[in-house]
Amino acid sequence: MNKMKLKRKAKVPLVYKPVGFALGWGGGALAGLAFQKAWKALRHEDDAPDALDPDRKWGEILLAAAVQGAIFAVVRSVVDRSGAKAVQRATGVWPSGDNTGRD
Repeated sequence: MNKMKLKRKAKVPLVYKPVGFALGWGGGALAGLAFQKAWKALRHEDDAPDALDPDRKWGEILLAAAVQGAIFAVVRSVVDRSGAKAVQRATGVWPSGDNTGRD
């Protein structure tokens, strides 16, 4: 690899960090909206139960947590992967710097 390509490869992960942060924030907001709609469709309620809600049973709280977790994980993966692929198409370099990913 020539010097220019090595420099670009080293800079892309650093430059991608704020972009990835912004994508993650937007994805979190999108996942929150998706969870609200999913909960309304599942339970026909506007508000999902909170863990500290004394009027809700364990089953409702755990169901809400599982649905919310699944939606957030899927949205996060879609947003992360889409952003990384866009950066790779634009720069020719995968933004994570290594192939291990975020976690």
